[in-house]
Amino acid sequence: MLSWIVRPEEDGRSLRDLLLNSMHLSWSALKSAKWNGRILRNGERVSVGERLRAGDRIEVILPPAEPCYVPSPWPLPLEVPWEDEHLLVVDKPAGLASQSSAGQPDNSLENAVYSRLGCPEGFIYRPVNRLDRGTGGLMVIAKNGHVQDLLQRRLHSDGFVREYLALTEGVPDPREGVIDAPIAKENAASVRREIRPDGRPARTRYRVLEIRGSRALVLLRLETGRTHQIRVHLASLGCPVCGDFLYGTELPEEFPRRFALHSAFLRFLHPVTGGEIRLESRPDWL
Repeated sequence: MLSWIVRPEEDGRSLRDLLLNSMHLSWSALKSAKWNGRILRNGERVSVGERLRAGDRIEVILPPAEPCYVPSPWPLPLEVPWEDEHLLVVDKPAGLASQSSAGQPDNSLENAVYSRLGCPEGFIYRPVNRLDRGTGGLMVIAKNGHVQDLLQRRLHSDGFVREYLALTEGVPDPREGVIDAPIAKENAASVRREIRPDGRPARTRYRVLEIRGSRALVLLRLETGRTHQIRVHLASLGCPVCGDFLYGTELPEEFPRRFALHSAFLRFLHPVTGGEIRLESRPDWL
């Protein structure tokens, strides 16, 4: 459910305008709420053409989407540094798949989130950002489609900043810069990506924080969100992520079932309250 208290400066505003421009419902979500859900003003159904008064409480109850399938619950203890009725942020362990699949149906982050939320009826898994299985760190999961849509619109903007830490084989030269190189799938049968002129635009900012012998600790910020973007871009500099079996060298003893890449910092505006959320996570390999 979405809710809003009409502010004094919004007195006389139409409900339709509030829903679309302040509560950020899409036209399709507004239409769905009108015909299949409920739009309430002070607890009573109301026409979206009505004028509002300061202090009115507006509530929108969106109809549930149909889940594609019901995941199996998996009571894995999760580290959740932030949660409210709209979303949660999970500190995902490296080596854990973000989403269940045919080959991984029962022990992914999706299964663990489903279990943590009490196995709700009609559950739909709504990750806002995704992390590779081998990557650990902060990952945002919405509790309804409206919040997921609002947050995903802000990805790669100042309203949703993500920074990563990576330990690389080799030291990037120059020590700071922007990697602007398009990324495409290697071929239809491969999971690998490569830099190619006909690929999708991809930009990654990076800065070397520390040199550790032949390795470097690098801070990275995504400006786009292509699959394997950081891994491909660092490999293109001749400095693959330590332990990256696809683009570098697997190091199973040092980084078992994972590599040295971590979603370390998040800053975003809450899509409903507007408050700023800032979170940090420290990788265990640092």
